[in-house]
Amino acid sequence: MKKSVGILFFCCMLGNIALAQISPPGLGKVQAASWFALALRQDLDTLHKKQSVTYIGLGRISDPSGDGNPFKKQAMFVLNEELYNHYRPNWQYSYALSYRRQNLYEDTPPFAASHPNVEQEFRIYGRYAYITGSSKLKWTTTLRQEFRKFFDPAFKKTDENFQFRTRLKTQLAVNLDQKNIHKLTGSAEALFSISRDNFPEKTWTGFSYRESRFCLYYTLSPQKIPLVFDLGYMNNLLGKGHSTNDAHYLALDIIWENPFGKIKPKKVKVSNPVD
Repeated sequence: MKKSVGILFFCCMLGNIALAQISPPGLGKVQAASWFALALRQDLDTLHKKQSVTYIGLGRISDPSGDGNPFKKQAMFVLNEELYNHYRPNWQYSYALSYRRQNLYEDTPPFAASHPNVEQEFRIYGRYAYITGSSKLKWTTTLRQEFRKFFDPAFKKTDENFQFRTRLKTQLAVNLDQKNIHKLTGSAEALFSISRDNFPEKTWTGFSYRESRFCLYYTLSPQKIPLVFDLGYMNNLLGKGHSTNDAHYLALDIIWENPFGKIKPKKVKVSNPVD
């Protein structure tokens, strides 16, 4: 655990890149998990500085112990909309709205569905990123702040009422060829949060570190089709000390670039000179 935290701290001193792959969400205390996302990424201006990214995602998990099959059980459905503005060469911000529906299971064998068996979440978040590098290397550091509100399947109260979560992420992307078709991306992220509970009594938890996520992705961006393919791995360290849960994720996302067409520059009318 100390070694992983040390790696995370070192990476956070280096940086990351925005508008990259759609990383898996945390899916709880599991051995292994899988994640698939399908996204639409649309330019909103002719300078490619403003973009909309809409995606749906599906997560599946293994049991906490046993065969470690990452496709065994349905775990989460995600619908997410995020708007980006790369307003300066090295600076970018975004804001987003997200709906998540997570399946819940018992912690003991046979790991059956719990009661209630689903938790719903509405999430609002914003992120601010600093981007630097060259055409070969991109390096971005991101601060992301989230507000998460939880409901049971009938939109009634859950044990956790709402949560404020802070995420610090660093990511390094390396282009493997001059045409930017092949790319490798590595990232490290630390997550901290504070929650307001409903049960057993209404109280605040302390603000503290909760988990770390380490990702490695390969990206393929074919020139002849408007699709980007990301294939990756994530190591999720949930908790700390002797109670750390170590989970391994396989991930695939497909991003459709400009499905509604590229925005064309407006034609400027030139008036005839006046004598």
